[in-house]
Amino acid sequence: MAAHPASPAPVSVRRDLHSAPLLVAARGGAPERVPVWFMRQAGRSLPEYRALRTGHPMLPSCFDPAMVCEITMQPVRRHRVDAAVLYSDIVVPLYAAGIGVEIIAGTGPVVAEPVRTAADVERLPDLEPEQVAPIVAAIGLLLRELGDTPLIGFAGAPFTLASYLVEGGPSRNHERTKALMRSEPDLWHALMRKLAGITSVFLQAQVEAGVDAVQLFDSWAGALSERDYREYVLPHSAGVLAGLADAGVPRFHFGVGTGELLGAMAEAGADVVGVDWRVPLDVAARRAGGTRPVQGNLDPAVLFADRASIESEVRRILDEGRRTPGHVFNLGHGVLPDTDPDVLTRLVELVHARTP
Repeated sequence: MAAHPASPAPVSVRRDLHSAPLLVAARGGAPERVPVWFMRQAGRSLPEYRALRTGHPMLPSCFDPAMVCEITMQPVRRHRVDAAVLYSDIVVPLYAAGIGVEIIAGTGPVVAEPVRTAADVERLPDLEPEQVAPIVAAIGLLLRELGDTPLIGFAGAPFTLASYLVEGGPSRNHERTKALMRSEPDLWHALMRKLAGITSVFLQAQVEAGVDAVQLFDSWAGALSERDYREYVLPHSAGVLAGLADAGVPRFHFGVGTGELLGAMAEAGADVVGVDWRVPLDVAARRAGGTRPVQGNLDPAVLFADRASIESEVRRILDEGRRTPGHVFNLGHGVLPDTDPDVLTRLVELVHARTP
């Protein structure tokens, strides 16, 4: 990885945002309005993001504090969302640690040397806090810009990172990953422990820098049965979340296609369980144990429909959210790149206008 530019000193004093709607909802309280933010809101559909990113590869841009700050702020300024999410990527901690990974346009993360043997796992480096110093510096810049808007930090969960490393890149069927889990469980758990350590260091650095909440993304966990999730994944995600139990920030946990895993994902220790669009929000809350707030869950594709259809879906989800222990409005996955930014802005206005 290239050397990082000099970074300004981070802000170390945590802001007092006790009454921010996002944090109130995450604690199961009654916020003044249902909070809303969007996964992948930092860029993706915004022309100002695309202009700024021109000529700047994804992963190096995540280590430019000024760029991270500006990209993170863009959707906050435009949409007036209730939280900023740190501009980063799931594979950033791998890249920071020195693991050969790059993001190929149209493909996604591609790993130079896939991890499939005990020797491969042994060669994986640990992540040291100083290796993410530019990201800590970016958080410091953001805390000075955000005012009373919470900042969400995030990381990829160990299983999703393992899938990229074992497959060598994105996979439809995760066949190599599942084969390794079953054929060599000791090796699999060694890999997951290594990745849980990397994830924990990355999240802890963000918390110490001052983020107000964290989200653990297990993008590919929905490829697993509940039985396999409990045996091969749950202990490691639980370890990551347990390491933040005393950090004083809400812990969100989200995966795609995880409707059958919501109970197990809640048991991993999250304070808020993210829900994709496949399960009604109130049903999802019951599956997650009936005591935790939930986040979600508008289908991102609905944003391409007519205005009346969008408003109908938003009303339905808000009604379902009222029957849960707490609700943070979001999409059921990330913003699609061709989404009209004005539609996202109107969506925020609609959610705020219809609450509490």
